[in-house]
Amino acid sequence: MSASPAVVAVGGVLALAADAIGCDVAQIASSLVFRADDELVVVVTSGANRVSEGRLAELRDASESAVGMADADAIRESVGWSIGGVPPFCHDSDLPVYLDETLTEFETVWAAAGTPKAVFPISPDELAEYADATVARVSE
Repeated sequence: MSASPAVVAVGGVLALAADAIGCDVAQIASSLVFRADDELVVVVTSGANRVSEGRLAELRDASESAVGMADADAIRESVGWSIGGVPPFCHDSDLPVYLDETLTEFETVWAAAGTPKAVFPISPDELAEYADATVARVSE
């Protein structure tokens, strides 16, 4: 697979991806799908961080026990992409999206391009705009 300026082939592990791109792991924008009560939510966080289910529960006005990762089938059904390749936007369903505020520290971040082996560069401001994301503290 040859790389274009917009899409770079990478390995499946965040450290390998960052190495292949030549960026810090913290610049990898990981799009994760969570359930919060009966709704699905996309959280875009830095590859160096873990999502705080407690903070996500507060943002969604849900009980912390009702927040967790969505299962693979629900993710594929709702966003149209498989785990590992979920982009921050262009989802089949109009889900709420939260962008972890730590990503705004960077000029450029790298997000999945629909497959675990491809990413694209984007500014956090553009990512927030295209994803109609709410910038919030969602990491631990």
